[in-house]
Amino acid sequence: MSFNDEFELLLRARYPLIYIPTAEEERVEAAIAKSAKHLSDRPVYIWDFVDGYQGNPNDAGAARRNPLQALEFVEKVADNAAGIFILRDFYRFLEDISVSRKLRNLSRRLKSQFKNIVIVSPQVAIPSDLAEVLTVMDFPLPKGSEIKAEIERLLAATGRSLSDKVIDELVRSCQGLSLERIRRVLTRAIASHGEIQPEDVELVLEEKRQTIRQTQILEFYPTTEKISDIGGLDNLKDWLLRRGGAFTERARQYGLPHPRGLLLVGIQGTGKSLTAKAIAHHWHLPLLRLDVGRLFGGLVGESESRTRQMIQLAEALAPCILWIDEIDKAFSGLDSKGDAGTANRVFGTFINWLAEKQSPVFVVATANNIQALPPEMLRKGRFDEIFFVGLPNQEERRSIFELHLSRLRPHNLKSYDLERLAYETPDFSGAEIEQTLIEAMHIGFSQNRDFTTDDILESASQIIPLARTAQEQIKFLQDWAAAGKARMASRDSRLSSRIQRQFQ
Repeated sequence: MSFNDEFELLLRARYPLIYIPTAEEERVEAAIAKSAKHLSDRPVYIWDFVDGYQGNPNDAGAARRNPLQALEFVEKVADNAAGIFILRDFYRFLEDISVSRKLRNLSRRLKSQFKNIVIVSPQVAIPSDLAEVLTVMDFPLPKGSEIKAEIERLLAATGRSLSDKVIDELVRSCQGLSLERIRRVLTRAIASHGEIQPEDVELVLEEKRQTIRQTQILEFYPTTEKISDIGGLDNLKDWLLRRGGAFTERARQYGLPHPRGLLLVGIQGTGKSLTAKAIAHHWHLPLLRLDVGRLFGGLVGESESRTRQMIQLAEALAPCILWIDEIDKAFSGLDSKGDAGTANRVFGTFINWLAEKQSPVFVVATANNIQALPPEMLRKGRFDEIFFVGLPNQEERRSIFELHLSRLRPHNLKSYDLERLAYETPDFSGAEIEQTLIEAMHIGFSQNRDFTTDDILESASQIIPLARTAQEQIKFLQDWAAAGKARMASRDSRLSSRIQRQFQ
């Protein structure tokens, strides 16, 4: 259902108080005006703190600098008259007892009238005493058709044209930005060289990064890691490589649905986060990192609004990779959290989106503690696949040593005994192998020489791997994976052999 369809439904159902969190004032007011015209040309009144009511010459300036009078104005309009009253930035006055009480009184009175109060604000800030009377509506970011129309309007103003391919690329780049930001970045391009050029896509991407940073929910994460930078995990690599073209139009014509995502479960330091970065780089898609803790706010409805904003932004930027690191920490112990059910509602919104999303947002979630994850997260349909990323076997440890040493000492790689290093570091994770090499470099640097195989082995002897300090947790994870609860990321490992024996 489109915004206008949903908004008109609320008006017909006589919802008295509607709250629309958006920074796109001009665009949302145009959408409301369109709905008002569609509903027997209802009059629209717009109020802000500085200018009061505007648009109607008889009421110009009414209730200037007085939010309570702005509400009293609604009562002055005849009971049998219809009207939509838009109040800009009104969230700043909701804590005032007189304003709050007046709104609750109006919510009862307006149910029998064709009047609706619409609060348009850049953020959700609803006091608890108004939570029951205010209906929050999402206002989506502009669709591709709106963006294309705006680009063509600006091109017409410059008297220039671009090929359909370049326009489509610009539209795709602009998705996820407000219409005002799109106008701003494109007029900046026009001011710079008198026209819109194909190279201006980079300007759009920088504006997009700025927008994402300002939300403080998602982080635009640059990626340089490649699939080849991952040591081992051959099953996982093969799975990813087979889906490399799954976001193309050719895949849609073939009938393939968009890939949904991956849940990577396993021991810390085994390359789960590295895999998320490598997927984005290999598939040439933007990587958005979500810190789930940032979804939770202190005001009523704020957490749910941030969750919807995150989903809206991710879908607007699609196709993209949404990386959720250590998701187990965010949604552990939902029933025991004393937050009046906020965490459960956020989790419910997120989990429903995972199951029902149609947009090409590929979710890569990582988890270290499978016991902390709610069972709903593991149900089929949330993710395409659940992979277990265990400790690297000897062959994989050799690959990890080779990857790091070819980067650190490409001219001297053959002087290191990779087979011995892999054999002498049982139960080491990839992160622990990297730390071993750093420690060996310190040894060599302190003695004014290059580090050797013996230095690496000496460093390894001083490191106690996680496999020994967290034996119970790791054993639980390995037993869980061995029971067939997840697919093995590694093709040939001790755990894989153990599973094969189990099913013989």
